[in-house]
Amino acid sequence: MAEAQILKSREYETIYILRSDVDADTADRVQARVAEVVARDSGKLVKVEAWGRRKLAYPIAKHKKGVYVYVKYVGRGGLVAEVERNLKLQDSVLKFQTVQTNDEVDVGAVTVDPEEIKFQRLELPVEEEKEESRERALGLIDVGDERRARREGDEDEFGEAGDSGADEGENDEPKENESESEDETP
Repeated sequence: MAEAQILKSREYETIYILRSDVDADTADRVQARVAEVVARDSGKLVKVEAWGRRKLAYPIAKHKKGVYVYVKYVGRGGLVAEVERNLKLQDSVLKFQTVQTNDEVDVGAVTVDPEEIKFQRLELPVEEEKEESRERALGLIDVGDERRARREGDEDEFGEAGDSGADEGENDEPKENESESEDETP
């Protein structure tokens, strides 16, 4: 038992999503924090990529878009928990997910390209989100109906142009002639 046990490190990938309105300084601080945690726990940062602003699969905290950042690193077991804990503490981080990609990696054999771990400064153009109607958000409006209505002009859903109100003289009661004609059969 006098021999020192050699602990193998594991390779992980973490993708975290920042709010879509995040500024470049905040994104840099979050990435610097992740890099600091990896270095402090004797890990190695292998790759960092900013994927930019993308549409989310579903709204997260009322955000429909987010800025995706991919981080690949090598370290021991407790490193993932510490990275995720630090991401939870950041207000600008909406979601994150970590996946183990390799279970036995020799940290000394891992070569790191300095250009791949350099975080590209996020210079995202300001994007104004057009406000979506409540009906569309709830799924009450069919997109096909809207397109058809635009093609046909100002017709309403019943194919009537102009006012949707009832014409004068019309009422819901059947006329006398109509009720009599229905009773008689030839």
